[in-house]
Amino acid sequence: MTATLIPPVHAAADKPAHRDSNVLRWLGAYTASMVGDNVYYLALSWAAVQAGTPSQAGLVMAVSAVPRALLMLGGGVVADRFGPRRVVIGSDAVRCAAVLAVAALLFAASPGLWLLALLAVLFGTVDAVFMPAVGALPARVTGRDQLARVQGMRGLAIRFANVVGAPLGGLGVALGGAAAAFGLAGLLIAVSVPLLISVRMRDLPTDGEGGLPSDGEGDLPTDGQGDGKASGAADREADGKAGAAADREADRKAGGEAGPRSMGAAPDAAPRATPWQDLRDGLRYIRGHRVLAPLLVAIALGDLGFVGPLNVGLTLLAEQRGWGASGMGWVLSGFGTGAGVAALLLTVRGRLPHAGRLAAVAILAGSVAIGALAHAPSLAAAVGTALLVGLLAGLSGALCGALLQTQADPAYLGRVSSVAGIVSLGFAPLSMPLSAAAIGWWGTGPVFVTSAAVCGLGGVVVLCSGPLRRAQLPR
Repeated sequence: MTATLIPPVHAAADKPAHRDSNVLRWLGAYTASMVGDNVYYLALSWAAVQAGTPSQAGLVMAVSAVPRALLMLGGGVVADRFGPRRVVIGSDAVRCAAVLAVAALLFAASPGLWLLALLAVLFGTVDAVFMPAVGALPARVTGRDQLARVQGMRGLAIRFANVVGAPLGGLGVALGGAAAAFGLAGLLIAVSVPLLISVRMRDLPTDGEGGLPSDGEGDLPTDGQGDGKASGAADREADGKAGAAADREADRKAGGEAGPRSMGAAPDAAPRATPWQDLRDGLRYIRGHRVLAPLLVAIALGDLGFVGPLNVGLTLLAEQRGWGASGMGWVLSGFGTGAGVAALLLTVRGRLPHAGRLAAVAILAGSVAIGALAHAPSLAAAVGTALLVGLLAGLSGALCGALLQTQADPAYLGRVSSVAGIVSLGFAPLSMPLSAAAIGWWGTGPVFVTSAAVCGLGGVVVLCSGPLRRAQLPR
């Protein structure tokens, strides 16, 4: 029997996520942590520029991406084996302690770039387990029918953190330099820890396969999709029969009705899977899932086609058109506003019909808007196009994220989230230097159109996959 330190959340007590105090505590913790992250990155870049050359500062900023990309898959295994709540709390505690320690050292002395590089490596290493656990946590907090709404709420939190984090970091730097900004980031991350401790986890049975132990949070059952296991109803019925008597009966049957064990005999224990076996099991699960496998391919194509143009490409486009930094800021604000509206729509509605088809249409329409952005005749037209890009990309991203949350067996969500994170944080950034080089050779127009075509392939993948195209969000 699973023992919990905090009373579990039961399915019968589900409320709309935006009215559920338990979900709101999780959202508050997530928002505080994300705002702290934004303040931390601004403080790190400022401190690195002050301590070294621009190229050295760029190296310090980039060094955290290496451990994050290399260790992300292992982080998904850690989240699934030990429970996402424990991993998120532990990760935030480590990140908070590291940032506050650096703040204290910067107040006392000027240790140089080596300390900032060490902090960046540590932050990236912890992020490798933090991010998959964050992706797996919502399924432990609310019911499947609320996960789409939670995805919208999470999107709003990210937009809020992006808008608020940079000014807060700048205020910290203005008042006390990089040390004050690091201290502020550490305090914001620290706020998330007690909030997460107060969040109640759902009382969900263990899967019983794959070697994942019960963690006191209630590991989750399979949903029976794409992995060859029994149906969800049969799984829940079988899980409900747990107990000593049922175990003894199963043992007698497995032994050919040989009767009870001899007194003092140790109970048979299934060998526990190693982390490597859990990783392979997770990758097999994703590869064999009729919805998740094409969904992750679509996400990868969308990110590859989207990240380059909306980062390096937009900067070069603004320079060529003479819009300046303020004009680029307006275009970025249009994109952010559109993405925020999409997140708000999913938060309010909670569920959009025909999610698979709608995601495909949004991806295809968004890719057309990306291609059109490079041909906008004026700044006002570019801002309007960026607003449309943000709305469509935000809608497709939110729907893909919600489908990922609701289609994945929650016992595998850490590993599924880690694969999605590898795609977004490992592969997609590679498009930025490629986009910059290609624009230097061929100009912004052809590169934006090519990137739009890559992004549109994601929508084609969704339409060509019957199970994904027909996928619905739970009611």
